[in-house]
Amino acid sequence: MGPDLVRAAEEAVRQATRALDGRADLLCVFVNGTDPQEVERAARHAMAFSDARTVLGCSADGVIAAGKGIEEASAVSAWAAILPGARLEPFRLETLQAEERLVVVGMPENSPEDVAGILLADPYSFPVDAFVERSEEVLPGLPLVGGLAGGGQGETRLFVDDQIVETGAVGVVIGGPVNAVTLLSQGARPIGPPMTVTSAEQNVLFELAGAPALDKLEEIIAGLTEPERELATQGLLIGIAMDEYAEEHEQGDFLVRGVVGVDADTGALAVGDVVTTGQTVRFQVRDAGAADSNLTRLIRGFDIGPVEGALLFSCNGRGRAMFGASDHDVRALDRFGSVGGFFADGEIGPVAGRNHIHGFTASILAFAGSDTGRTAPHER
Repeated sequence: MGPDLVRAAEEAVRQATRALDGRADLLCVFVNGTDPQEVERAARHAMAFSDARTVLGCSADGVIAAGKGIEEASAVSAWAAILPGARLEPFRLETLQAEERLVVVGMPENSPEDVAGILLADPYSFPVDAFVERSEEVLPGLPLVGGLAGGGQGETRLFVDDQIVETGAVGVVIGGPVNAVTLLSQGARPIGPPMTVTSAEQNVLFELAGAPALDKLEEIIAGLTEPERELATQGLLIGIAMDEYAEEHEQGDFLVRGVVGVDADTGALAVGDVVTTGQTVRFQVRDAGAADSNLTRLIRGFDIGPVEGALLFSCNGRGRAMFGASDHDVRALDRFGSVGGFFADGEIGPVAGRNHIHGFTASILAFAGSDTGRTAPHER
């Protein structure tokens, strides 16, 4: 950590790779800095200094490594792993105009041996929402984790091997004998009962449980405690149930989206995703206590053998903004060995077997040491 990002990048890479017994298969580098050119120089130096087989990373709003989160200072995070027998397919995605639609090119061919993919995207130039939502079509069964890179428009930097680009997306597909599992911890909890959508068109809810959607919302708000009402005024959300056949729908069972508009004349609500008649929804609020308990519950119930390392993509709305401390999420993963990552402008992770873009979540890719060998993070 410090004002000299180039020097910090070298030291972070040196210490991350020094802990490994051999050449790193995968090195992830995340850089938080105010000057895009300095961020690029730091990334380029990290690439040149490292002899890792595959290098991946991006600019960030904050970095995570070595049990710490750093949001408000220039810093570099480096995380390295030896993955014996793994197949790593780095890629860069670009969009091309084809007649009246955009086509994404650059994705490697999928293989039955693929275990997981890491995706880092520029939110200004790449249709990341559409790509991730439709990833099942081109990457059937492949869980994606990652996030949207930090920096303003034109300031984003994406790193893959010896390339540094300002647009599109980069990533790596990990395949072969790698024991890796994804987790997604949400930063919201339900309020009110689950309800069936009885009338909807695209992203507009007209009726819930046979009544105008706004009437049902007002009824729920009226029954909340004062602290819960305060949470609702700070950002009301709605959860779309991912498994219609589940007997109960509780925290973690929903794809959480924002309530983005209200029509008082018709009683309709606009939400941040397409909703169809017959789906189950439940209103939600952002809540630090619920986010903490959800992450703790996920970690306690997690069992793929001894975990030696993990990548963590945490929303930049978590950390100090939600928990009062930048280290909350990474400290919760202390049993996961070495953890590296960054604070993202949006997180990528699967819910109920399908990949989605999220907000206020922590998306995690955890590696079991028995198959993945050794990993090590460091930040400067």
